[in-house]
Amino acid sequence: MFHVYVLKSSKIDKLYIGYTDSLKRRLLEHNSGFSKFTKPFIPWKLIYYETYKALDDAKDRESKLKQYGQAYRRLKERISKSL
Repeated sequence: MFHVYVLKSSKIDKLYIGYTDSLKRRLLEHNSGFSKFTKPFIPWKLIYYETYKALDDAKDRESKLKQYGQAYRRLKERISKSL
């Protein structure tokens, strides 16, 4: 199983979108500073995820959320109470 996830920085009002095959491991990596893009905004908390059987589906969804403002806006509306 593959997951598209949204993290929220506890430090500033910033979201991060990614995909992984292990949410637990990936969150630990983000909060341990392994990612140069998320390190400055540690700590992160998981606020949303979607699960897919196929890696290509997860990659496609992540890409759409990052590239298409409308998809990103819809997601933010759906999870507004978690932000």
